[in-house]
Amino acid sequence: MILLADLVDHYRNELERLHGHELLPSHHNALNAIRRCRNQYSAVMLLECKDCQQSVILPHSCGHRSCPHCQQHESQEWLERQRSKLLPVRYFLITFTVPAQLRSLFWNHQHKTYDLLLKTAWQTIDSFSRRDRRLKGRTGAHAVLHTHNRRLDYHPHVHLIVPAGAINQQSREWREKKSNVLFWANNLARVFRAKWFEALRVAGLRCEEQLPNEWVVDCTDVGHGEQALVYLGRYLYRGVLPEKNIIANTAGEVSFRYKDNRGQEQIRTMPGAEFLWLLLRLRWSGFSGQAPSLTSEAGYRP
Repeated sequence: MILLADLVDHYRNELERLHGHELLPSHHNALNAIRRCRNQYSAVMLLECKDCQQSVILPHSCGHRSCPHCQQHESQEWLERQRSKLLPVRYFLITFTVPAQLRSLFWNHQHKTYDLLLKTAWQTIDSFSRRDRRLKGRTGAHAVLHTHNRRLDYHPHVHLIVPAGAINQQSREWREKKSNVLFWANNLARVFRAKWFEALRVAGLRCEEQLPNEWVVDCTDVGHGEQALVYLGRYLYRGVLPEKNIIANTAGEVSFRYKDNRGQEQIRTMPGAEFLWLLLRLRWSGFSGQAPSLTSEAGYRP
């Protein structure tokens, strides 16, 4: 298996030559942490058995959230917290995607635009839940902000796992919607687009490019929601690419595999320094909540 730490050793100088002016302190911290994770560069601990007198020296993990080796425990704890909040109803995975024309604005104003994306997506869901003739109340959501697509290109979007139920906060009445459709995706897209433009105006941000009239929102039935949580939480704490998917490091180029939207395996090859730069730029963030109220859990982490 090709280790990410070895790729950092191999291509870091070239990365700094090409992108040194763009590298942030957080990028350097990530590179340093990954390089010394569970290898000859890391601190070690000595474990001894008092009964058999045998001892073993183990290297420390770095604990950095960009490292593919680390934070399995944190990831599992997050998943268990979200599982404990699941209600005995059907769930829908709703994905809000911003047009490609907005990606430059997102990249240049990440903290503000990621926050707006999460807020406007939730506000859209909340407004539909309150006005729906079957629900007529406040629902909740588990949400994760994702900044890349399967190919690892920059592609900000947010996933919300939403229960088909809501509670009326005045009457305390719980209502459940038993339908194959929670909300129509086209209607969600129109309201989301309008809320986004208003949020952009209030924030004092402006997109110079012409934006399309039709935006993309997807609303899919995901049963009881557990598998959707597993999918979304897979890399929330453990980087964006498992090392097992790095398949080649040859002639200054790194190849990795991924599955496209149809589930077909694809291979992408790129210069090693650009591969590191790609990984450093991609981040996850998220918050979670449950009906009747939405509460911040994982927090915003740019």
